[in-house]
Amino acid sequence: MKIIFLLVSFTLLFSNTNLMLLKTYKDQNISGWVMSEKLDGIRGYWDGKHLLTKQGHIINAPKWFLKNYPPFAIDGELWTKRGDFENISSIVRKKIPSNKWKNIKHYIFDVPNAKGDLFDRLNKLKNYLKTHKNTPIIIIPQIKIKNKQQMLKFLKNIEKKGGEGVVVRNPKIPYQRKRSNQILKVKSFFDKECKVIGYTNGKGKYKNLIGALKCELKNGIIFKIGSGLSIKERKYPPQIGDIITFKYKELTKNQKPRFPIFLRVRYKKGQCANNW
Repeated sequence: MKIIFLLVSFTLLFSNTNLMLLKTYKDQNISGWVMSEKLDGIRGYWDGKHLLTKQGHIINAPKWFLKNYPPFAIDGELWTKRGDFENISSIVRKKIPSNKWKNIKHYIFDVPNAKGDLFDRLNKLKNYLKTHKNTPIIIIPQIKIKNKQQMLKFLKNIEKKGGEGVVVRNPKIPYQRKRSNQILKVKSFFDKECKVIGYTNGKGKYKNLIGALKCELKNGIIFKIGSGLSIKERKYPPQIGDIITFKYKELTKNQKPRFPIFLRVRYKKGQCANNW
């Protein structure tokens, strides 16, 4: 009975971190807000004792990496550089951490349980880091938004450099443990995740390779993605059951993504359970 109780307690502790999640910018009023680059890495939530994924699973970071972490919660992204998601994912998701962790930094965008507005909360971490300098923690700069044109110019510059997009947020509100309309992602295109359920055969120059991925959205809609795949990815495509990220321009009247383009494998089969 004691063993069963301990297992249940462990599951409850790490199964749900209730993090703040982004909604999508749709020309909302962002006067008085701040912006920063959206880093496409692995979400890293430090609860004061453990480093957790968005789904609440423990990340097996090296002891030296976590040595000078604060005794309070911080939320951010484990990241290396633009366009490096698959490498970041392979490093972070290993059960036995490798020396490749030396390339990872923890970019922080909030201090969830601290008091005050966003800048007050980040100042708590900033003050802590003054006396704990040997750490991979970096506070993400928050730029005050003057107007929409400034924000769109910032977005264009980020995308030109190969970045994913921009995050805009209301700095006056407290940390919200839900998908919030007070923190939004801004991109020149929409993106979603879907599950690979099959393939179609390639034709012409893609003969004997994969022509397209058959995919399924959470709502059960099935469609194909044939663009964005490299020759190597057509030869060794994402596996059936993998969760992939793709981008698209809009939805058709049947709610299928129009002009979908493959971006990357987000989760290997079994890594994300039903939370994708």
